[in-house]
Amino acid sequence: MSDGMREFLREHGIHEVECVITDMTGIARGKILPKDLFLGADHMRLPKSVLLNTVNGEQPNNTPYVGDTDPDMVCMPDPDTIRVVPWAAESVALVIHDCQNFDGSPVSLAPRNVLRRVLACYAEHGWKPVVAPEMEFYLVARNANPHEPLTPPTGRSGMTELTRQSYSIDAVNDFDPFFLELSAFCKEHELGVETLIHEAGAGQMEINFAHGDPLELADRVFLFKRAVRETALRHGIFATFMAKPMETEPGSAMHVHQSVVDATTGRNIFSNPDGSESELFFRYIAGLEKYVPSALVMFAPHVNSYRRLSRFQSAPMNVHWGYDNRTCGIRIPNSNPENRRVENRVPGVDVNPYLAMAATLSCGYLGMVEGLRPSAPTADSAEHVHDHLPRNLEDAILRMRKCPQLADMLGELFVQAFCEVKELEFATFSRVISSWEREHLMLLV
Repeated sequence: MSDGMREFLREHGIHEVECVITDMTGIARGKILPKDLFLGADHMRLPKSVLLNTVNGEQPNNTPYVGDTDPDMVCMPDPDTIRVVPWAAESVALVIHDCQNFDGSPVSLAPRNVLRRVLACYAEHGWKPVVAPEMEFYLVARNANPHEPLTPPTGRSGMTELTRQSYSIDAVNDFDPFFLELSAFCKEHELGVETLIHEAGAGQMEINFAHGDPLELADRVFLFKRAVRETALRHGIFATFMAKPMETEPGSAMHVHQSVVDATTGRNIFSNPDGSESELFFRYIAGLEKYVPSALVMFAPHVNSYRRLSRFQSAPMNVHWGYDNRTCGIRIPNSNPENRRVENRVPGVDVNPYLAMAATLSCGYLGMVEGLRPSAPTADSAEHVHDHLPRNLEDAILRMRKCPQLADMLGELFVQAFCEVKELEFATFSRVISSWEREHLMLLV
């Protein structure tokens, strides 16, 4: 146990420690330990199979991935991630852990290790990626019945937001008590939240993060989702990160701005010394164009994700690119040469942030090392273009399975296991008979 963590626990009067990892879905798993027990051990043990849980708690046949004895893995605390849990009733800390085998090697199925694997590829070239995620989510009225549609919540005015209030200051202020407490929690939880706006949907909000290291940002996104949900519960409402929670409202995205700098000089390699666009910049775009369709299952990991990716719903259905063009899956924001970057608009907010970061950086990396060339930029609307991306979860899984380049980047064993987890989720969903089917088919066909 590091001296820094010991001092942190003493300084903050911590009684318990939440020891967490993330599974493939992005759900927090782990143990809550009394402080003394945490200090007395240098690691936590969990079954490797925990990483293979589907979103509904099932597991595929995990023997090919963890063996037939369901062995443990060693989960080591990352001292850089220790934080106070601000909404806890007592003094509680949280530490994100890294998954290792007993010989000290990384567990290849762990999403945090998958992202580290990709970052190591960049490091071999002297490159360092920089990302800045934008996260959209909905505030909704409490609803304990999953068969009932979600509805916007009631604000402090006593009114329910029934119309779209894009960028409205007053609509945000209607939930001031929620956002004031969320802001305080984010500051105490060291999440580095930068900007809050009201998005297009009724009750839809967007939070932007300052740019930084991909692993650190993935940690913060992972923790932010929980902070939002916990804060909402304290204010009598729900917060949801479903990609498409309401049928008449737009979906929620996690757009990822990304650039690459020289690890030694800090210079943005997307720009030449004279400020013009570099060859690596165009290769990066081309990598996204070529590989995002094959990586889509990591940007749209659930059956609900594909409801967001529909025409005229402020969500891309293509991997075209364009300058300041929000109808394209790949947007190039206006910026100066030092801040030149690429925005991947495809990921939904329901992603596992570690895997979404790993996937988008893999796509760009492959474009750079393979010397790919992009298509011509799209100057007009790309809303009519919808033939590039898989249209459902099953098709997206098949595309991922057929891409050896991404398997090499992310780890072949991980890709096989991830696809099997997603196939089990799809099979479980496919057994459900929906209310639409009963309403329109039961007595009519």
